Amino acid sequence: MARRGQSQTDTRRTAPRNQRRVRDRDDVISVLAREVRAVEAAAQRGPVTPAVRTKFQVVALLVREEHARVRADETSSHTRRAEQLKRLDGIATILAKTAVRDPALLALLSGDAVVSDAARSLKRDMLKAVGIESTPDEVTPEERVAASATTERRVVPQSVVSRQLANPFLAPDFGAARQSTVRSNRLAGWELLGPLLSSFERAGGGAPACMALPAPSSLHAPGGLELMPHQAEVIAAAAAGHRTFLLADEPGLGKTAQALLAAEAANAYPLLVVVPNVVKTNWAREAARWTPHRPATVIHGNGETIDGFADIVVVNYEVLDRHVGWIGDFGFRGMVVDEAHFIKNKTSQRSRHVLELSERIRSRTVRPLLMALTGTPLINDIDDFRAIWQFLGWIDETKPLGELMEALEETGLTPADPGFYPAARACVIDLGIVRRRKVDVAADIPARRIADLPVELDGPAGRSIRAAEQELARRMVARYENVLANRSSDVVEGIDLELVRRVARAELKDAATSTGENVFSMVRRIGQAKAPLAADYAAQLARSAGKVVFFAKHVDVMDAAEETFARQGIRYSSIRGEQTSTARQKNIDAFVNDPEVAIAVCSLTAAGVGLNLQVASNIVLAELSWTNAEQTQAIDRSHRIGQSEPVTAWRIIAAQTVDTRIAELIDSKAGLAARALDGSDDEMSSSADVQLEALVALLTDALSELP
Repeated sequence: MARRGQSQTDTRRTAPRNQRRVRDRDDVISVLAREVRAVEAAAQRGPVTPAVRTKFQVVALLVREEHARVRADETSSHTRRAEQLKRLDGIATILAKTAVRDPALLALLSGDAVVSDAARSLKRDMLKAVGIESTPDEVTPEERVAASATTERRVVPQSVVSRQLANPFLAPDFGAARQSTVRSNRLAGWELLGPLLSSFERAGGGAPACMALPAPSSLHAPGGLELMPHQAEVIAAAAAGHRTFLLADEPGLGKTAQALLAAEAANAYPLLVVVPNVVKTNWAREAARWTPHRPATVIHGNGETIDGFADIVVVNYEVLDRHVGWIGDFGFRGMVVDEAHFIKNKTSQRSRHVLELSERIRSRTVRPLLMALTGTPLINDIDDFRAIWQFLGWIDETKPLGELMEALEETGLTPADPGFYPAARACVIDLGIVRRRKVDVAADIPARRIADLPVELDGPAGRSIRAAEQELARRMVARYENVLANRSSDVVEGIDLELVRRVARAELKDAATSTGENVFSMVRRIGQAKAPLAADYAAQLARSAGKVVFFAKHVDVMDAAEETFARQGIRYSSIRGEQTSTARQKNIDAFVNDPEVAIAVCSLTAAGVGLNLQVASNIVLAELSWTNAEQTQAIDRSHRIGQSEPVTAWRIIAAQTVDTRIAELIDSKAGLAARALDGSDDEMSSSADVQLEALVALLTDALSELP
């Protein structure tokens, strides 16, 4: 017995901690083999649905875990381990071939890919089916939130306590919220979230997404300011009783004013506004401008300085976790989430807090005003819609809710009917999607253009980068030739493009976890080498054309640029993510208001959203983004309402490097919103697409040069 007990202890020591062995592990591999064939067949039949993507990711996760477990299992014989690894490699090969059919699947193979709630749930179900029980590491975010409910009230500002004591009747009526009942169960049993999302993927060719909006009764705001017609339409809709909006106007069309005045029209006070840290001070200023009779307060840190009696409470995502408890009980009648694409990752803490607060407000308030503001609602995948729709109360984790389900029932259609998809898309849009483009509603905003400036990287830095790029190409060529050498059949004349993509995908996967030289480190080194050249050009623009906004992705590139400006005697403002909101706003104000401050040096991630920098009409993009959306967001800090000059974005591109290829790929890929919301027929893409295609191009060029 002692010997047997010792054997069991050794097995537990070598198996992954997050699984408990119950039945033969071959059962897991058998299930994975069956499921991967189902995924492969679904991908061959047509467009990959969200449900298939979820199953694809779960199979990939379990293959990775099983591969590690088999290698570490010293209790099995060498022959048995080899057999299991061979079966797992076969499953992995099918996954790779399937991903070739749909590039959106590629990102799910990355080791750092976000695991959706649906994937977590399906993974637990698949493991349970073979007798493997879940552990706390695998529970859903909802279960983790419920488990930590007793610790969520981290702070309650004294001013909030004073408000509650001064007027106990402010406590919300928990039973007041309208309970929607669906009159028919015709769609019971149908999986609907996948088809709803797919309805936007299928759209195109003149099918823009914008609900019908009433004509405005006035173009004047309470503060005496004048509105543009498209802004007044949203306010008129709120005044007419509409209460949920995905306000997805292109950046620069005045969404902040629309949200504040919609709250005024709906009398949605007290109003909670959740925003990125970089813009929370600006939100308070805009509130004072557009609704001067409504006091606004901003939560900093633990909230010692907030006014508990204010009508508008502004809080940033980063400190929301400290205040979730009292905010949820405060009695808010409206909630605005700015840059709502920040919550697209539903496993993140900020997303969970936003969704929980929305649910509390909806359960305690009769028809609250809920507004999600974002000029780029879709960044990487159509699934980015899920968290926003859930915030608005249109769906939950598994199904449509309330008004949306009623609207779908009224269509008389099911997902099996050809007309379901356009009808379902219209049902979602009518709930409150508002999308207007500058070209349609703000023709008086001057044009913008992107101008590329190729630069030669000379000296040791340039030679080192080109050598690293050549080494990367050689490494992929070696992988490619190794696979060909071990093939016994399926020889392809010329370059095997499918194999090229497999090799590029493997390199990209390795790059996500390795610390050595890879495509990401190489792109960063290119940015560092370009920094002085980009800064010199920005300095020339500042001297000849006025204020300039300088964007970079990495801190060291910003540091190098600022050193260049300091040496040349040019005053600049620095706008970065690690700054306090007070310091950041001070630097923004200096750039906007001080004629001597010529350049704003901005972080592409921290300053690429929410800021109003239209005092400048020239932008220098010192480093390239991986997505068109991120690049557009940065340019639209200047190309917005109030701009009187044509805007030019100068992209600094390192000639004869992968930088050139990345720029071409970004330009060739339209944003997701163009297809799903603007009615474009252009192909949808993500950052993973651009990363993969850059490696594919690098390897293809290297193979073409072989003798």
